[in-house]
Amino acid sequence: QLELVQSGGGLVQPGGSLRLSCAASGVTLDHYAIGWFRQAPGKEREGVACMSSGVGSTYYRDSVKGRFTISRDNAKNTAYLQMNNLEPEDAAVYYCAADWMPSYTARSMCLMADEKEYSGWGKGTQVTVSS
Repeated sequence: QLELVQSGGGLVQPGGSLRLSCAASGVTLDHYAIGWFRQAPGKEREGVACMSSGVGSTYYRDSVKGRFTISRDNAKNTAYLQMNNLEPEDAAVYYCAADWMPSYTARSMCLMADEKEYSGWGKGTQVTVSS
């Protein structure tokens, strides 16, 4: 059974950086597509960055391109979201997700923000961007 445990997050000033981690157990994460989603108060949940299984094509929503990087460390069975040059608009609860979906592209995964679509869904971590 796939379990995802998130860490990282917190308070950072605009322009700062944070790294979110998502440690998987129960499966080999390399075989799974992974994604990061976020939800700000009063807003819909949205896909931020996704990576398909294996070699892993990636997809980023336009607002984070060039600032965020999704990656995975197969030896640690962990996915990461490196967030640089953070903006107040990036403040939200961030969730990691994973599922075995070899026919899905990274983009199509990021368009599915419903946790029911995934066999693994993290509990979320708060990211606050404020001076």
